[in-house]
Amino acid sequence: MIFTGYVKTNNKKVFRVSARIIWFSSLFMGILASVPKILQLHIRGIELVVDASIAFLFSLFVWYFNIYSLPKFSNQQITTRFFNRRLSSSLFLGIMLMLILVAVHQALFPYYHFQSMTLMYEFRGVLINLTIYMFLYLLYQSYSAQLMGFEMDRIKTDNLGAQYELLKQQVNPHFLFNSLTTLKSMVDIGDEHVADFIVKLADFYRFSLESRKMDIIPLSEELDILNAYLYLLKARFEDGIQITFKISNQHLSSYIPPFTLQLLVENCIKHNVVSLEQPLNIALYSEGEMLVITNQLQLKKTPESSTGVGLENINQRYLHLLHKKVDVVADGTSFKVYLPVIYDYTHH
Repeated sequence: MIFTGYVKTNNKKVFRVSARIIWFSSLFMGILASVPKILQLHIRGIELVVDASIAFLFSLFVWYFNIYSLPKFSNQQITTRFFNRRLSSSLFLGIMLMLILVAVHQALFPYYHFQSMTLMYEFRGVLINLTIYMFLYLLYQSYSAQLMGFEMDRIKTDNLGAQYELLKQQVNPHFLFNSLTTLKSMVDIGDEHVADFIVKLADFYRFSLESRKMDIIPLSEELDILNAYLYLLKARFEDGIQITFKISNQHLSSYIPPFTLQLLVENCIKHNVVSLEQPLNIALYSEGEMLVITNQLQLKKTPESSTGVGLENINQRYLHLLHKKVDVVADGTSFKVYLPVIYDYTHH
């Protein structure tokens, strides 16, 4: 890896380059700069090493100067322009450093006449400076683009998570509204099962509070919720509503967003006539990789006002969890909803 990770400074992620890259590239620069010396026939090994050390030390300085100019160590705003004050400073300090390196090497090794080749070393230093700066510039621009992409993905994920939480929070108010409407109707007609209905409603809400923070639950638990809800419906409609189950054992071990089936049954009751004279038959069964809930269409002459929560809520939750839509098929005689089966909890 060229940049090996992120370093946290003041709770921010910043850019860094592997020390191995810096040292190996500086060594390579030193060897490359000494190629003209290597081509000479009578060059001594010590002179070659000394000559390469100048470019090596100079490359190390250029690397660390430019890295320490980045936000990790400096408050200076990084510009996207290639030619800027940081490059000018690097070139100027590089020229000064090369003069010092040549002078020091001349003093340590007076027999090699480094001072007579000062212009050549300066030209070499400018090329090394520009090469390293350009490489670091491109690397930092790539890092900035990646960081922006990661941030956009994080924002998108947070936004989806927030939307999904809102979807889950819509379920209970929607159910409460319908339950209280049912309770009012039972009170109006003096139904003797009102007390039992209130007890079951309290039990249902206790279960609701326990599972509302969960994204998905086992289908077997969802069926328990549905059976509890059916008791509440039977208290009002008696035999006016019938539900049959034919679910494969494989699907019983799958998962489902909580209250999905309850919302779908609510949707059936809301839009269709439910009475002893005209019972509403609902079927829940497995079909391939889908869980299907269907009812015959016997639409009310005066439809109830819709809050728009039911089917759209379920569809959005499946989009969030599986990136799959819920299929709805209405053929004039029946209404079917196809729910994708969720097998693996760890995917969510």
